Amino acid sequence: MEFDRRSFLKLGGAACLPLMFPGVRTWALDEQTASRAALGDRILILVELQGGNDGLNTVIPYRDERYKELRPKIAVPDSKIIALGNHLGMNDALSPLADAWEAGEASWILGLGYPQPNRSHFRSIEIWETGSDSDEELRDGWLSRLIQGAARDPGRAADGIVLGGGDAGPFYGGSTRVIHLDDPVSFARQARAVPDIARGEDARKALRHLLDVQKDVKRAAQVIEEKRAGAPKHGVKFPTTRFGKRCEIAASLVTAAVPCPLIKLSHGGFDTHTDQPRRHPRLLAELAAGLAALRKALMASGDWDRVLISTYSEFGRRARENGNQGTDHGTAAPHLWMGGQVKGGLAGAQPDLG
Repeated sequence: MEFDRRSFLKLGGAACLPLMFPGVRTWALDEQTASRAALGDRILILVELQGGNDGLNTVIPYRDERYKELRPKIAVPDSKIIALGNHLGMNDALSPLADAWEAGEASWILGLGYPQPNRSHFRSIEIWETGSDSDEELRDGWLSRLIQGAARDPGRAADGIVLGGGDAGPFYGGSTRVIHLDDPVSFARQARAVPDIARGEDARKALRHLLDVQKDVKRAAQVIEEKRAGAPKHGVKFPTTRFGKRCEIAASLVTAAVPCPLIKLSHGGFDTHTDQPRRHPRLLAELAAGLAALRKALMASGDWDRVLISTYSEFGRRARENGNQGTDHGTAAPHLWMGGQVKGGLAGAQPDLG
């Protein structure tokens, strides 16, 4: 089955339904169905690969001679490729994910993109995060629209939590309640330090909005703090990288049963116009180490079956290397799904290199 970005996003929005990859039967979900699905106890963790990840050196068509012709200096050597089947292989910098792959809990969705692609970082990520057509301007994120179409759950700490750098992206817009935090302990301390403001009857609309936001932030901080205080210890050691720390916080939120269906992490540095043979494997290794530790923690806590992890990026890279041992902005690329309910394997279609 071939996938485009829109069907991929709809599948992600139905993250609390049992996922069947490859051979998806539930991919053509309407927004009403997806909204009902979002009310379950499942959690979608989005990982933004900022800058545009090079898909050809991530999932590699190593049997295709055209690949090596187009990339005489930056092609991944066969000795550093983990075979996946169908003449495709995974960069061995991603080897920490091999356990999930062998367990059938990881799926590579090949060739994800959209018609009339835009190679601007800012516009292309906007298209991905709003779910718009390339010639369409939408304000709200695609997950914000999904959440707003569902009944409000007053028990949630927030609708979405953004960890570390990056903006709200697909969570942005409408009445969606989004929390940004780098560290839950600091967040709780800062929220407690915000003084309460009396709400007068003559409060203007703007002030009422600020008071509502203040109330939401304080309540979210209290819920997160209380839940994390009683969370079981998973005993997993996370990488000390910036991305590894974000994965550790995500694990603490899920294992503590913090009521929030959407979590977003970011991993930056993928705009590899230069020095890609050195930079790209390091980025992939950091990604894989963080996600592998996150999987172990969620398995230890019994939460793995209710979580879907999905990567996304504004675009892939061009097939032909540039003159600086790097790659320039491209279009479609593979993306990774992981979770206890994911049926592993390859899905979609690998782009033709000509």
